[in-house]
Amino acid sequence: MSTFRQYSMAAASAVAMQAAKEMEAYLRNKPETIEVLNVEDEPSCQAKDIDLIWTYYRSDGNRAVKTIEIKGDRYYGTGNYFLETISNEAKNTPGCFLYTAADYVFYYFLEPKELHILPMPTTRDWFQQHLPEFPEKKTSTPVGKNKFYVTVGRLVPRQRIINEVPGVRIINLAARLNI
Repeated sequence: MSTFRQYSMAAASAVAMQAAKEMEAYLRNKPETIEVLNVEDEPSCQAKDIDLIWTYYRSDGNRAVKTIEIKGDRYYGTGNYFLETISNEAKNTPGCFLYTAADYVFYYFLEPKELHILPMPTTRDWFQQHLPEFPEKKTSTPVGKNKFYVTVGRLVPRQRIINEVPGVRIINLAARLNI
């Protein structure tokens, strides 16, 4: 019997696609937004783990650009974030949370449509300082007949990050998204 949670590639892709769609809609509906670019398929952005480039007007009227990594999650009820430390255990590739060059991780719970905006690298620095405090968990995703890859991460109580990392914001999008 497996000691880790298993996901199908189709289910994982569906979560990622829905999260990206809803994050793009959220940003496009903000009055200060100039442009939202989905760069998930661009190799140079994949290497930096950046999903969106958001151009907007700051409150002083100047243009600004922020980069965003999106993490979709279906398990709001656990009270945790799953922060990926190893993307593919067999290849020992670093997890996105450890190497993303994005300005923010948009950690999005599809139900209840709650967005947690985690500033980077502040959140990553905090996470690395406290890493041993959090239980390691693994998930597996099938990629072919009798083949799968294992992702490794830590379960981090949301309230710890909310309380201890400056700049974390939480936005309930249920009323804002008409999807």
